[in-house]
Amino acid sequence: MRFFPRVALSALAAVLVGGCSPNPPGDAQGYIEGEYVYLASPLGGALTNLAVARGDSVKAGQLLFRLERQSEADAVAEAGKNLASAKASLALAESIFQRRKELRENPSAVVSAEELDQAHAQRDSAAAEVASQQAVRDKAKWSFDQKEQFAPVDAAVHDTLYRSGEFVAAGNPVVVLLPPANLKVRFFVPQEKLPQVKVGGAVLVKCDGAAHAFSATVNYISTEAEYTPPVIYSRETRAELVFMIEAKFAPADAAELRPGQPVDVQLP
Repeated sequence: MRFFPRVALSALAAVLVGGCSPNPPGDAQGYIEGEYVYLASPLGGALTNLAVARGDSVKAGQLLFRLERQSEADAVAEAGKNLASAKASLALAESIFQRRKELRENPSAVVSAEELDQAHAQRDSAAAEVASQQAVRDKAKWSFDQKEQFAPVDAAVHDTLYRSGEFVAAGNPVVVLLPPANLKVRFFVPQEKLPQVKVGGAVLVKCDGAAHAFSATVNYISTEAEYTPPVIYSRETRAELVFMIEAKFAPADAAELRPGQPVDVQLP
């Protein structure tokens, strides 16, 4: 739904503008389009929990799916142990350093400068080891977390592409969402009516069976004609030029619309 070849757009524009029954002055024709969100994990694994089904409505933060992650869990546990050990070593090295520092500051100076420097170096080395182990643990936790994916926004579940138990390759979408904000109307107007439409302006969208018209805000006007007659732009062929325009709905209105619906658009 997101991309159409230029030939297809040209044919569709010609049908919408020239092949339909006459409309009241100022009307244009178009269709509803959805921009889908494809949810995937950057890591592969077997699908152990598909938490949604096609047609469901989900809230932001809701679990969509989970992949097998036992190896990641083991890595997190191991990294946690190593980090705890490194922190214990740092605490001991810090204690030794502070003790030698106190003794060095004592007038009797029972600790040499070299011993204090050695304790300082050991403390710095232990601190570096803690930082290294923390990075390992953070990476392991990231991998563990990526095996679960959650809805980024409120949306409808358009489709699910795998079943529980199937192996999902890294980066392959598992769930396809359609947020209401991603619904828009795409329509075509002839060039003589183009000045009526402005980015940020409102249009009224009517579809068969709807109890009322829907308001949409124009967010895009094509910079070139979608249907170009051959050879030259004569006075006759100029009338065939149409421009694609897109407008978005308020979320409440978008929930009542479906991608692919043909619509009539009332221009300002």
